[in-house]
Amino acid sequence: MHAQAANGPPATTGDDVESLDRQSLLHPFTRVSDYAAGDTPPPFVVTRAEGVSVFDQAGKGYIDGFSALYCVNAGYGQRRIIDAMHAQAEAMPYFHIFAGATHEPAARLADKLLQLAGPDMKRVFFGTSGSDANETQVKLVWYANNVRGKPNKKKIIARRRGYHGGTIVTASLTGLPIYHQGFDLVSSFVRHTLAPDSFWGGGDDAALVQRCMDDLERLILEEGPDTVGGFIAEPMIGAGGAVPPPPGYWPAIQEVLARYDVLLILDEVVTGFGRVGEMMGSTVWGIKPDLVTLAKGLTSGYAPLSAVLVGDKVWQALQAGTQVHGMFGHGFTYTAHPLGAAAALANIAVIEDNQLCANARTVGASLFSSLKQRFEGRPLVGQVRGVGLFGAVEFVAEGEPLRHLSPELKFAARITTLARGQGLLVRTMPYGDIVGLAPPLILTHAEADAIVDRLDCAYQAALAELTPSQRRGEPA
Repeated sequence: MHAQAANGPPATTGDDVESLDRQSLLHPFTRVSDYAAGDTPPPFVVTRAEGVSVFDQAGKGYIDGFSALYCVNAGYGQRRIIDAMHAQAEAMPYFHIFAGATHEPAARLADKLLQLAGPDMKRVFFGTSGSDANETQVKLVWYANNVRGKPNKKKIIARRRGYHGGTIVTASLTGLPIYHQGFDLVSSFVRHTLAPDSFWGGGDDAALVQRCMDDLERLILEEGPDTVGGFIAEPMIGAGGAVPPPPGYWPAIQEVLARYDVLLILDEVVTGFGRVGEMMGSTVWGIKPDLVTLAKGLTSGYAPLSAVLVGDKVWQALQAGTQVHGMFGHGFTYTAHPLGAAAALANIAVIEDNQLCANARTVGASLFSSLKQRFEGRPLVGQVRGVGLFGAVEFVAEGEPLRHLSPELKFAARITTLARGQGLLVRTMPYGDIVGLAPPLILTHAEADAIVDRLDCAYQAALAELTPSQRRGEPA
């Protein structure tokens, strides 16, 4: 069962890992009873990674077309990040920043993030995940409005199809039903408004923007402007389908928020650090938030770390709160963990020095252009879309009117499974039939071409499995 490792204990074989895994791990987003009983395919055991590729226990390589969970922006095996973490671990693996304690990586990283964000952001708070960062954002909105003399402004409006985390509050903000099932999440202070999806929006972007603007304003007025404290949204829809906003969307939304004094929380967990061709998605769409959430690409996944950027309005309230409440009573044991901060500093240097934002724009444009040329007009292909190196292919039923395939078919999931057989990892998005793409920002044109070819092979194989009635959207 075990192979003897040189100068060490017996090494665990692939079979051992599969057995140990089924007997011990509770996996996220898994049919747990089926998995534990072995009624699912064997676990996908990844043993190493390099560049844009990961390798399984048999040594087979796969282009990681989703950067793990759209977080390995700088690619795998970046020595600069690895060495920075190693050096920091040797010098000081951990210390806290409570009550005025600090360390160099935390201070340097906070300063760097404020430089990247521009003068509107005043302070940085660190956590370990996008979920805890968005949880922090809600607490900051509540705290700031209490200090500002507006204690009833507690409700947070999010968007349908938005994703903001897995904690009780952030999963409640998430506008995807699959994340709510069975958990009895909080709903008393959470409301949801329209998602700006041009593909399903009737073809008139200006009309769609107006509907989104009107729906947001209607919701604020129905709830009462004195009760609505914040609006949280991603610059472009992420897990809900990799959907860019239509032109004019963000200016219209910000106009409504300003009218009713609603703080804007911009969730840049996915779009930050080059994913959409700029260091921040706010630059791409001209967004001026009050609070910004960062994670994933902050360290390219090399260490857990998140960041909350605090704008001037909230920063003024935090300072005033000292006179009322004393110390700022919020934080985590691993806030500004030095290994995470060291990884983030090195990661940002890799992105900047290697011009990975520019590479995301150029190679991303080529990738999605090639996907459009290859896929558009073919059976069941609804839309190919992308910004930078983040996008998707969405599949729909044949014929008119525009409608979804039967969920029972799990067509996008079939493509994802077949793509892995072709040596490509992509992700089925948890809404409709959408295959998401978000490869590392170091992707080359040749690797982009390989993604197109392998995805095409998977699509053709999945399409061949469907009957004519299934292709028309009838139940399986």
